[in-house]
Amino acid sequence: MAESVPVCCPECRREHTYTPPVYHCDCGAPVVLPLRRDVPPAQVHHRTWDDSWVEVGCSACGTSVQWPQPELGCGCGTLLRLPVAAHADHSGAGALGPAAPDASDTPDASRVPPASTSGAAGRTSEATATGALEECAGKRTSRTRPSFQPVTIRTAQDARTAAAQYLRWLGFDAVRVTEKRAASGVDLRGGGIVAHVDPSTDPTGFGDVETLWLNGLNEEAGTACFSLAGYTREARMRADSLGVALFVLDLTGMPQAVNDPADDLIRSVC
Repeated sequence: MAESVPVCCPECRREHTYTPPVYHCDCGAPVVLPLRRDVPPAQVHHRTWDDSWVEVGCSACGTSVQWPQPELGCGCGTLLRLPVAAHADHSGAGALGPAAPDASDTPDASRVPPASTSGAAGRTSEATATGALEECAGKRTSRTRPSFQPVTIRTAQDARTAAAQYLRWLGFDAVRVTEKRAASGVDLRGGGIVAHVDPSTDPTGFGDVETLWLNGLNEEAGTACFSLAGYTREARMRADSLGVALFVLDLTGMPQAVNDPADDLIRSVC
C-alpha cells in the first residue's frame, strides 16, 4: 500500500494528507508514483493534456509508462500538481512542503460579478436542492458499499463516464450520460440529481455553475459539478451561495469534494 504524505496548500495553509494511487505495470508489479521530497507542488491555473501525464519507469522490469500526474484539490479552490521522480519504487514518498508561489493573477473577491438572481431566490433554490437530495437519500436503504472503482480519464467522454459512475456509487439511480455536449450544460441526469462535467483545460467559471443551478431549480433536483481544471474564485463563491456541489476530477477518475455542498452531498447518501 502507498504511504500517505502531508501536503500544505500555499493559499490557505491547510494541511492535507495525500495517498498516491497504486497502478499495475504490464509485468504485474504494483507501481506507486514516487513523490519528490525536494520539489514543492505546483499550483495549476491552466491545464493541458500533455502536462497531465507523467512517464515513470517500473522498478521491477524497467518499462516506462505514462501515468496520470498526481494532483490534489484543496477546499479553498487551489489545484496542486505533485512532482514525481523518474522511476517508481513500491513504497510511498516523504513529506511535501508548501507549493512554490505562482505568478498568475488570482481574481479578488471584490471583483465577483453580481448575482443574476435575488437573495430570496437563492435561498429558495438552496432549500429546493437540499430537499431534493434529502428526499432522494431517504429512498435509499443503508448498505455497505464496495470501494469506488474510478475510470481513467483520457477523453472528454471518459470524464462524463467517471462522474456518472461516482454518482451511481453514491447511490443516485439511473444516472444517464449524454453522448454529446448538451446545449443546456447538463451532462448527467437521474435519481434526483443533475450534473455538469467540464473536461476542458481551463477552470470552470461562474456561468457554468449558475446555469447548472437553474437547471436543477427547473427540475427540482440536486446539482453537482465536476471539473478537471478546478474552479475560478467567482464560481466557487457562487456555488457556495446556491448550494451547488463542486468536485475536482483527477485523471485517475477519482473525484474530490472542494466545497461544503459537496461534502453535504456525500454525507446525505448511504
